[in-house]
Amino acid sequence: MSPLLLLHGFTGGPSSWDGVVTLLRKERRVLRPYLLGHGGPERDLDVDPLETPAPAESSFEREVDRIAALVREAGLRDVHVCGYSLGGRIALGLLARAPDLFSRATLIGANPGLKTAEERAERGHADQQWVSLLEREGRDSFLAAWEAQPLFASQHRLAADQRSAQRMARTQHSARGLARALGNLGLAQMPNYWGHLSRITIPVTVMAGEEDAKFRALAAEMAAHLARATVAVAAGAGHNVALENPAAVAEQLETEISG
Repeated sequence: MSPLLLLHGFTGGPSSWDGVVTLLRKERRVLRPYLLGHGGPERDLDVDPLETPAPAESSFEREVDRIAALVREAGLRDVHVCGYSLGGRIALGLLARAPDLFSRATLIGANPGLKTAEERAERGHADQQWVSLLEREGRDSFLAAWEAQPLFASQHRLAADQRSAQRMARTQHSARGLARALGNLGLAQMPNYWGHLSRITIPVTVMAGEEDAKFRALAAEMAAHLARATVAVAAGAGHNVALENPAAVAEQLETEISG
């Protein structure tokens, strides 16, 4: 059974996958690393069993290469990579830069990159506004503003304890770390992988929440470029499917295992 590499979204962490992992087969090896800028005031580390610090100088592709190196150092092959949002974008980078390591991919709410210089400049400006908020008002004010975005409106239906657990996990990060993540891993810093999609030969499931119209459209567009694509829509979920409908993610991963 292929090992599973789970890559969290921005402001997330390994615990973001708890609801999914509890529904998976217990015998499967699951790796859940922290991505750059996440994990505590001074901690840009990967969690057990891969405790390797991120380099002082980073970029999107350096982070992709760091995750690939961790997988290689663990002696893993034929890995199934599953990423949400930022993690989905890192997963695309892995498929582009280390395709030999992976046998399957599941991309949830992922964007293959910005297509024009104008889009990149606009997004870079927006990300810098978030960085400025982090630097000016700190992590907690930033998180309140981040969670208030329309993209996450469907999460307001979640139980109070679920929202509280998510906020608690997010407070494990520092303002400095989140700013570093935005500055290095933001969409404006990511290469445009649209042209690479047609060169991906492994099966790829592109997943989005039923209520996430933007990423449902992106999923369909991505699938049209992929050689072996499946589009999956999670009922009753918005952007963060792993949080809002973990059973749909687990069911999809188990179906892919069986396939």
